[in-house]
Amino acid sequence: MIDLRQIETFFWVATLGSFRAASEKLNTTQPAISQRIASLEEDLGVRLFERDARGVTLTGKGHELLSHAERMLQVRSDMLEAARAQNVMSGRVRIGVAETIVQTWLPELLEAVHAAHPALVLEIEVDTSNVLRAQLIGRQIDVAFLMGPILEDRMENLPLCTYPLAWVASPSLDLGPGPLTLECMGRHPIITYPSASEPYRMVRDMLMRAGVKAPRMYGSASLSMVVRMAADGMGSSVIAPIFLDKELARGELCVLDVQADPLPGLSFTATWMQGPDSHAARAVAQMAQAVAARHGGSVDPAAT
Repeated sequence: MIDLRQIETFFWVATLGSFRAASEKLNTTQPAISQRIASLEEDLGVRLFERDARGVTLTGKGHELLSHAERMLQVRSDMLEAARAQNVMSGRVRIGVAETIVQTWLPELLEAVHAAHPALVLEIEVDTSNVLRAQLIGRQIDVAFLMGPILEDRMENLPLCTYPLAWVASPSLDLGPGPLTLECMGRHPIITYPSASEPYRMVRDMLMRAGVKAPRMYGSASLSMVVRMAADGMGSSVIAPIFLDKELARGELCVLDVQADPLPGLSFTATWMQGPDSHAARAVAQMAQAVAARHGGSVDPAAT
């Protein structure tokens, strides 16, 4: 007789692509996963997976039945949501966060989630948006606050905030009176986001178009390192000054007047994968949107 545990196991093996990953997701052993799949295949009278040395892949019939399995799990999830109050939401949510969010309103969000859902356990992973995107697609995290949106099948995106970029530097760098040219900026290193990021590529292209043939650029995933290097006078920086209030107030950094094309803002979204287990991720994303709004980050309509 088919039961929902078998259906859930089938869904996660198919989604994650291996018995091992499914066993970790479902908190059980690989032999238990294998037994559930074997029992389900016997009950259905069809083969769901092809197994070889590289792993498992869905058969044609497996592909056909996967959407049915997902609908069954979604109905169970909807029934559970209807039966219990929001304030008893429990379980684990793995959140991936870009460091700009860590430096601004993440602590307030964590406090809000804990107050509203004390039985919900949050696991935080801080990394670049490119890495968080890969982790989200690989289901290593449940929701990400990253430079988005991610326009992939089954992804949901909720706009959070947009923070403007600016040129900043230590007064000790002695760049001279403004307004400053890009050629002048190119005489010193530029410290900014990682080399794979859009701000890094955009600034590099801007400098090269202005005639700076080999811009010296330092990219770092650690924004605290970027700020420290800029404050120490190692070069100017292109960064979102939203979290630089202390450094600007103390005169360690100042915003520069640079004659160049306007710098685009950094637009962040809360992004998660649709699925029968996405209720908690969606709830956390909606709370993040409310917290971000209180911190004054404008929302880019293109992120919706």
